[in-house]
Amino acid sequence: MYSSAQKGKPSAFDSIQHVDEVVVLSKLSYREVIPSHTMKGEELERLNSHSIADALRYFAGVQLKDYGGVGGIKTINIRSMGSQHLGIFYDGIQLGNAQNGQIDLGQFSMDNVEEISVYNGQKSAIFQPASEFGNAGSVYIRTRRPRFSDGEHTHLKMKLKYGSSDMLRFSSLWEQRLSETMSSSVGAEVLTSSGKYKFRYRRYQADGSLAYDTTATRRNGDIWALRAEGNLYGALPQGGWNVKAYTYHSERGIPGAVVNNVWRRGERQGDHNTFMQAGLTQDLGQRFTTRWMVKYAYYQTHYVNRDPKTMLVDNTYRQQELFISSSNVYEILKSWSASIAYDFKWNKLNADMRLFAYPHRFSNMISLATAYNRPWLNVQGSVLATFVKDHTRTLNDQPSVHALTPALFFNVFPLKNKTFSMRAYAKRNYRMPTFNDLYYTDMGNALLKPEVALQYNIGAVYDWNAPRSGRSRTFAPSHFRLQVDAYYNTIHDKIVAYPKGQQFRWTMLNLGRVHIKGIDVETEIAVQPTKELTLSGRLQYTYQDARDVTDPADTYYRHQIPYIPWHSGSAILGMSYRQWDLNYSFVYAGKRYNQQENIDYNYMPAWYTSDLSLMHRFQWAKTRWKATLEVNNLLDQQYDVILNYPMPGRNFAISMEVEL
Repeated sequence: MYSSAQKGKPSAFDSIQHVDEVVVLSKLSYREVIPSHTMKGEELERLNSHSIADALRYFAGVQLKDYGGVGGIKTINIRSMGSQHLGIFYDGIQLGNAQNGQIDLGQFSMDNVEEISVYNGQKSAIFQPASEFGNAGSVYIRTRRPRFSDGEHTHLKMKLKYGSSDMLRFSSLWEQRLSETMSSSVGAEVLTSSGKYKFRYRRYQADGSLAYDTTATRRNGDIWALRAEGNLYGALPQGGWNVKAYTYHSERGIPGAVVNNVWRRGERQGDHNTFMQAGLTQDLGQRFTTRWMVKYAYYQTHYVNRDPKTMLVDNTYRQQELFISSSNVYEILKSWSASIAYDFKWNKLNADMRLFAYPHRFSNMISLATAYNRPWLNVQGSVLATFVKDHTRTLNDQPSVHALTPALFFNVFPLKNKTFSMRAYAKRNYRMPTFNDLYYTDMGNALLKPEVALQYNIGAVYDWNAPRSGRSRTFAPSHFRLQVDAYYNTIHDKIVAYPKGQQFRWTMLNLGRVHIKGIDVETEIAVQPTKELTLSGRLQYTYQDARDVTDPADTYYRHQIPYIPWHSGSAILGMSYRQWDLNYSFVYAGKRYNQQENIDYNYMPAWYTSDLSLMHRFQWAKTRWKATLEVNNLLDQQYDVILNYPMPGRNFAISMEVEL
């Protein structure tokens, strides 16, 4: 939070800066067994990313569902497990959506994000809330925290961005040092766009003959959005605390699927999402640390469909969530620690629909975990007990549900310098059906079974950094990292949601059983041939075989599940010279199918995009400036991520940022 006190004047705060991180990470027994995949700092800045979802495309094993345009809904899942198995954490506390279990990451801006981390299985650290042990994968989003040099008390950052589709985005951030042990930050962002872009629409009949081939303009994809966030950070002797208030308001059009040469629909959606959260971390003695968290969230969605060719709809959905967590860790021995955590969560959903069930859910979670850490071996074991009870106003209450989800993680370092490691984990995962799955009027399925997943992973990492002393200015790498993971997942009673007619409505199915086999490969390299020139590269490749193995009598038995490509990957290449940064990024998704049957009619071809950005930093009038020019989809690739939701072609953006 602060870098130092005034020169020559020692402060008690000097020894506890970044308290909530140092307390945890400085103790060997609390470290992660399997490190995360992370992107942060300037690497995130150089990406042509409008939202967090765009940045997550560059992580291995991540699949993105993107409905197109600046305001299009964007959701992700990891290793074909489904969005509901993925936990998304914003500054340490999970984002919730009991209605459909999906987080629209398009609602979160990249302008204030400092680090994004992706974990497979779960975050393998024992000092965390109980609910974090229940995810099949996790994404941690960490926003920027105030850091002040000697004599600094105020930071101000403003950014203006204009681009294709009449997109205009303005954001600002104000950071203030309030005292030696307290600071604050306030950020706001406004986004507006017409959402219009040209696309080519080409579809074929079942016999292979051409049905349509034309160029049109995407309409009804406009958006107006306001995001605001305030934070307080404080330090305590041997501890720290933080408070966050967040609000997001948007009005957007939903252009809908392009079907049978129909280009425009009358759907609209308004979102008003607000939450407040707080956390406290405190050391009690040399061996015991406790952390308390609390969050209240209120989400309102207003969905309107006035298209005369479909059923007229005007519905408002209101969600509430209360979350309380207590996590505690004790260092039994220098290399052995144990933790216990308890979480309580209450979710409620109201709507003005006819015959709505008005569900609310009580969830109690308790976890026990232990970790053993030596220089050559890290081991962690955990078990999570979950107890869930649903109540409704109009239906018979569902019976109570309980489940145990154990996990075991290993990481071995055979070399003394720890440049090479081998890791493995096995985990059982469980997730309840969402309120939409169970109770959505005319579409919910109260007979849906909960999903149960088993995850197995084995992998290796080689991570090397050149010594700082005597480092020669050649094309020899200054940093190299190679990471390979092979995994096998099984999901029983897998629930799949498909868009049906309108974008906001879904139909729910139990696929039964899915087997997922895959390989993730990631590599990073950095070269510094001169003091002023740095070259960097990041490549990732994913192979996934995700097949429905429910019933041999089904026509789609052992077929790849919808929207999962066998091959996908990405590349980021960067060059920095003095105050200039040139960045090229590439994303590829192979062939896949949009329905359960892998037949020609459901086939979707591979797609790829190339993005290019040029950034220049300079100082003027004691302020720091940054100008950026972006060209996205450089080769004007025409493609759909979701069938009949065309993505933008070549588009441009220019931005200017100033820091005081």
